Amino acid sequence: DIYSIEDLAQLIYDLHMISPNAKVSVKLVSCVGIGTVAAGVAKANADVIQVSGHDGGTGASPLTSIKHAGGPWELGLAEVHQSLLLNHLRRQVILRVDGGLKTGYDVVMASLMGADEFGFGTIAMIAEGCIMARICHTNSCPVGVTTQKEELRKKFTGTPENVLDFFSFVAEEARHVLAQLGYTSLSQITGRADLLKPRDRPLHKTTGLDLKFVRDLPNVKHDREWSAYLPTHSNGPVLDDELLANPDVVAAILEHNELKLAVPICNTDRAVGARIAGEVAMRHGNRGWTGKLDITFTGCAGQSFGAFAVDGLEYTVIGDANDYVAKGMHGGRIVVKPPADAAFDPSEAVVVGNTCLYGATGGKFFARGRAGERFAVRNSNAQAVVEGTGDHCCEYMTGGVVVVLGKIGRNAGAGMTGGLAYLLEEEEEGYDVASRVNPEVVKMKRVTTKVGEQQLKGLIEEYEAATGSKKAATILASWDDYLPKFWQLVPPSEASSPEAADVEVAAAAA
Repeated sequence: DIYSIEDLAQLIYDLHMISPNAKVSVKLVSCVGIGTVAAGVAKANADVIQVSGHDGGTGASPLTSIKHAGGPWELGLAEVHQSLLLNHLRRQVILRVDGGLKTGYDVVMASLMGADEFGFGTIAMIAEGCIMARICHTNSCPVGVTTQKEELRKKFTGTPENVLDFFSFVAEEARHVLAQLGYTSLSQITGRADLLKPRDRPLHKTTGLDLKFVRDLPNVKHDREWSAYLPTHSNGPVLDDELLANPDVVAAILEHNELKLAVPICNTDRAVGARIAGEVAMRHGNRGWTGKLDITFTGCAGQSFGAFAVDGLEYTVIGDANDYVAKGMHGGRIVVKPPADAAFDPSEAVVVGNTCLYGATGGKFFARGRAGERFAVRNSNAQAVVEGTGDHCCEYMTGGVVVVLGKIGRNAGAGMTGGLAYLLEEEEEGYDVASRVNPEVVKMKRVTTKVGEQQLKGLIEEYEAATGSKKAATILASWDDYLPKFWQLVPPSEASSPEAADVEVAAAAA
């Protein structure tokens, strides 16, 4: 779901916000043109670029992916290293490579082509007992490596010492190869493609292979300034740092206190609240904090407002917000509403941008107004109420509840495999919900159960109390008239839930 370098840059920014000391790694599949992409990733402030080759893998992927995805790591690594050097970006990132590395010789070869770090996956699994049965996804691993079945897990005979011994032998072989070249550490040969030469052992299948692309990398034998890597990238001064500099905020986090604040915000303030969430999670975990931070922001919030929020964090924006509001939200509550004296009808205005609630795993989100496209994409447990959405609402949703009190765009519910959505269909010429729902997975039905009605009404009541929505108040005041106008989107996984089960099924179960 990263469709542009701008989206990726924002995600990297968000991750640097929540954990400013952690390095952000971006994995790129080895293929033609990877160097151009890597240059963009480096400019987006990634700390590590991982070049992944077509070899390796546990066998849990589809056969077409195993056989046809990507190219050799050697070609991808050489292109990335060269592209970053020529664009003066090499010292900004650490290069990591993986994709079927097995020996110390592989490590040295990768280092000569520009790699700083080396990833071992399949071979490490084999060292601890994997036999590459390629049925990892079936829960039936015959040697007990990737299964939850107790009778199969008893067959697992691997030990940590096996893996430790393997990597010791890899390191020893790498040391021997380095000694033959006359060097004492990998850092001395990183990027030294001038030490590479073709083997004098012609094979028929390689006679047409031109390896100049790999060998003719920029000569860095004497110029090693690029290898003085920069520290973990920073987002610079941010609003969260100002908030965390407030002794009352610090005390609330440390001592589980409750605190209310009012803060101005503008659209250059991105991922606001993410660093606060990171601080809370680092000290108390996802659920261990019993305090409360209730912060009201006035203005236009930048992208990723409230990202990664946890329980106890309540953010209110009086104004509007950009894309990715509540990205990765885990708990707490986020409210976006226009000023009380707004000269427009909030139910007809867009107050939050695209891709809100992306990958949210909990919490509640209320917006008095319409949302942009891809609302609640990949939402897996959050609850939300808005007054309209753009295209692709609830796309790939796997859990949670979404209530829309207005018009939706096309393709709603595409790939929705979990959770429930309630969509209001008011009488208006030329508009009907059915024509805008993707029927491939979800089923449309009216709200027929008492539990479903209680869930829907309860969320609208909470939404009205939080936002002061006139539309919600109108619906609640004439509840018996409005309830039959709601459609419920039900994926197969929710068909037997108390909220969605048909009346007959529920009665039979009783």
